[in-house]
Amino acid sequence: MAHAATIVADANTKLWNATADEHDPISTRTFGFWLYMMSDGLIFASLFASYAVLDGPMNAAGHPMAAQLLSASQGMVQTILILASVLALSVGTLSIKTGNKAGVSLGLLLAALLAVVFLFIGSSDLAAMTAAGNGATASAYLSVLFTLIITHGLHMGFGLLWMAVLLVQIARSGFTTAVVGRLLCLRMFWQFQASVWVIVYVYVYLFGGAH
Repeated sequence: MAHAATIVADANTKLWNATADEHDPISTRTFGFWLYMMSDGLIFASLFASYAVLDGPMNAAGHPMAAQLLSASQGMVQTILILASVLALSVGTLSIKTGNKAGVSLGLLLAALLAVVFLFIGSSDLAAMTAAGNGATASAYLSVLFTLIITHGLHMGFGLLWMAVLLVQIARSGFTTAVVGRLLCLRMFWQFQASVWVIVYVYVYLFGGAH
């Protein structure tokens, strides 16, 4: 039974160089993931378009809008958290080049911790809104607001599960071709989630006049 190819990593390893042994399978995997990201981008684009259409007092049906429900300063804290999470993951993946499993694992753990705090703040906001009678079914506006935020949160939750799986795979198998490919795809995915959140923050929190 053939064993999975393993990256022989040292200080001079160039995983993105066309002459590297495992360049082709890794580049093919990341290209395929880019295609998936395009479809994911369409999902969020449709949600932002729906929000733009429903963003008005008439569609709020007498219920508060973002300006009354959301805190711009708290949204800024979440923005800092998710950007810091991306930075931790990105810096951690640099340790692949030297075969440093502890460095990559530390980056994953720190990124996950920051993401958990981000999600905790967001879920607390949604829970408070629902408790005050401003849940997703209260109006068309709140429905699309909840859908947008929850869809982003579910993506981040999937990313956290992905990180947990990779932590186990790195500990057991090291930097195989498959593991390196998954790490690079995860980094792209995580950067995309941060980009989506920045748009949410600017469009919903700032343009919406959150207090």
